[in-house]
Amino acid sequence: MRNLVRETHLSGHDFILPLFVSEKLEQRRPIASMPGVFQLSVKEIVDEARRAQDLGLQAVLLFGIPEHKDEQASGAYAENGIVQKTLRAIKSKCPDLVTITDVCLCEYMSHGHCGVTHIDGDHFQVLNDETVELLVKTALSHAAAGVDMVAPSDMMDGRIGAIREALDAGGFDQTGIMSYAAKFASAFYGPFREAAESPPQFGDRRSYQMDYANADEALREVALDIEEGADIVMVKPALPYIDILWRVHERFGKPTAVYHVSGEYAMIKAAAEKGVVDERAAVLEIMTALKRAGADVIITYWARELAKWVRE
Repeated sequence: MRNLVRETHLSGHDFILPLFVSEKLEQRRPIASMPGVFQLSVKEIVDEARRAQDLGLQAVLLFGIPEHKDEQASGAYAENGIVQKTLRAIKSKCPDLVTITDVCLCEYMSHGHCGVTHIDGDHFQVLNDETVELLVKTALSHAAAGVDMVAPSDMMDGRIGAIREALDAGGFDQTGIMSYAAKFASAFYGPFREAAESPPQFGDRRSYQMDYANADEALREVALDIEEGADIVMVKPALPYIDILWRVHERFGKPTAVYHVSGEYAMIKAAAEKGVVDERAAVLEIMTALKRAGADVIITYWARELAKWVRE
């Protein structure tokens, strides 16, 4: 009887699976802080993408880990970089699977920050315009390799407009943009930085990620990215910002994504391991809450399991 009047329903099409591909690996490496999540080789990630598609998932989000890093993040936009190779490999085997790529520089920078830095004594600054130029090059290289949608996660000002303009001018007008529009400086990113090998070597990212105390600022950031050409806007993290998710969905009516991040994942895994919560029940409750709050798309490390659970 309850199912007859249920207002919010989950399906496998709601979820995007994040995947980490490493140029340094021949076989998968487990992420200690994220049980069930691995860094994968190119060959393994193609197999993983095929399994995801067979389960009914429609999209994967790719994060690349290069063998070499430098202060210009050259691996991010290399023609034969790790993400570019992976895109071509996935599209050759799973042409109908939607591929989305992280467009950021932190994994490729020797210092781990999301942009070009200037250091003056004990102070450092991330240079916005110089960083945007490299983000544009990265997005174009992903488009040339066959990506369906790029996902800039850096939080630099003006990067959505610059990427949209460059994609259109390069003949990639059908390549979509999913913008990390409201990405907060959060305590819940730690395990991801292990998975992506991208912890900052100095300072932190609060100068370019949002203050978690600010809601109206988040709406202004989302409005700017929509004006610049974003096709999907994202709120990140998920549960601590469910009020932001609701306000974005209600205010703009734009396709809205939310990223249930690594720290949120790790907490539930730890609680389940201790018998504090039932993992499946907790995850289904969380994902239903996110969709109820306005998420059209949910990026989650449980995407594979959810694709099975929602069919049962």
